[in-house]
Amino acid sequence: MAEMIESDVLIVGAGPVGLTLAIDLAWRGVDVTVVETRARAAPPDPKCNHVAARTMEIFRRLGLAEKVRNAGLPADYPHDISYRTTFTGQELARIPIPCRRDRFTMTDGPDCNWPTPEPPHRINQIFLEPILFEHAAVQPRIHIINRTSVEDVVVQDTSANVGLRDLETGAVRRLSCRYLIGCDGARSVVRKAIGAELTGDAVVQRVQSTFIRAPDLIDRQQHASAWGTGAINPRRSGMVYAIDGRERWLVHNYMKPAETDFDSVDRDACIRTILGVGADFSYDIISREDWYGRRLIANKFRDRSAFVAGDAAHIWVPYAGYGMNAGIADAMNLSWLLAAHLNGWAPASILDAYEAERWPITSQVSRFAMSHAEAEIRRRGAVPDDIEDAGSQGELARREVGRLAYEINVQQYACAGLNFGTYYDRSPIIAYDGAEHPAYTMNSYTPSSVPGCRTPHVWREQGGSLYDEMGPEFTLLRFDPALDVAALEAAARSKGVPLRVLDIEKNSAAIFDGNALVLSRPDQHVAWRGIGRPPMREG
Repeated sequence: MAEMIESDVLIVGAGPVGLTLAIDLAWRGVDVTVVETRARAAPPDPKCNHVAARTMEIFRRLGLAEKVRNAGLPADYPHDISYRTTFTGQELARIPIPCRRDRFTMTDGPDCNWPTPEPPHRINQIFLEPILFEHAAVQPRIHIINRTSVEDVVVQDTSANVGLRDLETGAVRRLSCRYLIGCDGARSVVRKAIGAELTGDAVVQRVQSTFIRAPDLIDRQQHASAWGTGAINPRRSGMVYAIDGRERWLVHNYMKPAETDFDSVDRDACIRTILGVGADFSYDIISREDWYGRRLIANKFRDRSAFVAGDAAHIWVPYAGYGMNAGIADAMNLSWLLAAHLNGWAPASILDAYEAERWPITSQVSRFAMSHAEAEIRRRGAVPDDIEDAGSQGELARREVGRLAYEINVQQYACAGLNFGTYYDRSPIIAYDGAEHPAYTMNSYTPSSVPGCRTPHVWREQGGSLYDEMGPEFTLLRFDPALDVAALEAAARSKGVPLRVLDIEKNSAAIFDGNALVLSRPDQHVAWRGIGRPPMREG
């Protein structure tokens, strides 16, 4: 007897990656079930602090960008990164990043004037995740099952089924689906079920991290507030992130190489050293958030009808705040591929593109994060003893350390390349033309229409964003309205492929390398380009 399919797609995990995947699939007309161990209103850990511009572009498409941008820190709270001898000590360097009030008007910061309708946003996961959850929970195509764990997974060629345990009652049942997606984090049940193994560097660094409440801290600073404040002194290196701009802070204590046990390091003493406060200063510990910096990637992202995304597929040093954002990039890649097949306009073989595209770029991005984290670790281990001294020698030390801290870290906190430069160079569903992709680095970005690159963003003559006018699936950008594309439109209709033709002003053609036609995929990556009519294929 054939198995009864209860859900087209079952997502394990309702963190930011799983929720964004569910929202996008539902937006594309696919029914989704999400299973989550936490209760409906249970707050997440204060892990991710940053929403990348590319992720904000996705939220814009889904109607969430404004709500996300209006949450988090107060509107006038600086998103700067300040490096100081301690949180309350002397400032060594500052990376200017606009507060959300000034995000669209400030033009002279290192992450200003980027080619996007949605710049990055600093917001902690404790504010972001509820926005995503509330949006997902009211979508008629999304069914969320809270306080439920996945006990076992059976993966088959054309379906999967899982055992579910109700964590309130202990009741057990099975649920079947056509496709199963593991967005269930570093200890992923789905990853284990598909036989994928994490390989790479198990421990790059150890960070004793503490979520604290300290309402008196903000007024003890000598300098203007910042979203992130790095403490650099010979005793301790740390990072303090403002969570609500008033009283909640996340304090990272970067443990020294010889310190291998979190509990053996005096947490209170380290926090006070990083903050630069004495024994009379009062604070409360909300939670302990200790973590290992790693660079681990699953050796495969799929087995037949089951996939993994986000931390279930890759774990790396949280440099550039890109862990969650890379997971959402996975989700958006997989979402349109699944929807294309489930909605009937693409064969099941299109799903082969997910691992072919995401695994290589994940490996490359993780190496970016690793190399920059190693440079920062070296800097932390070489703090001059006289950095806090008065006089010219101390001033010279502070100036040099500040310069180095800025040079290393502006690349992660204002990383245009990491936001926009991702390209797919070995995809089975991209028509390459032999052109080389622009160099991909963490900090620099060159807009390009080379197939596989992010479709370049331009502002239209009437003032709107190109991305707002593109269709939800494939969009053919035409820079010469006289060019006849009727045959291409007819071919798309005959195969049921959704296609929108969008005429673009010729003065924008240069950024698209002079091509008269550019075919943009549903995930806003270039699938094909040409100067005349595309070659038509049979079958």
